[in-house]
Amino acid sequence: MVAAVTVVAVVVVAVVVTVTSFQLPFWNSREARYHRASHFVSKSAPALGKTGMRVKQRRNRTDIFSVKEEPIEIEGSIHTVLPGTMFRVELPNKHLVLATISGKMRKRWIRLTVGDRVKLEMSPYDLDKARIVWRMR
Repeated sequence: MVAAVTVVAVVVVAVVVTVTSFQLPFWNSREARYHRASHFVSKSAPALGKTGMRVKQRRNRTDIFSVKEEPIEIEGSIHTVLPGTMFRVELPNKHLVLATISGKMRKRWIRLTVGDRVKLEMSPYDLDKARIVWRMR
């Protein structure tokens, strides 16, 4: 009886050694760690990238920055043309602001000269600077 149990134990050990030696090169690789971790992902577990190494998780920032200040839209006329696509624009209340052309106007090569009526966007935080977004007719 003891000899039979010993033989069964030796056969089981031989089978386990054969199976594990076949799987070891893949099982210990970074790719295998990635595949193992991707099936059992929990929120508390560290995120693993393609190489199996930890990567920084991106946070959903919409909840942090959900309140966005809307720009102030106002019309004005170009008072002075400055170098570097900068302009001094006179507002209806006679204030002068420093304005630059928006990207789409630069892309379309919209020309602006002194006296042109323009629509501006201003940040509520800095009322001395503006962005020109439209040339009025």
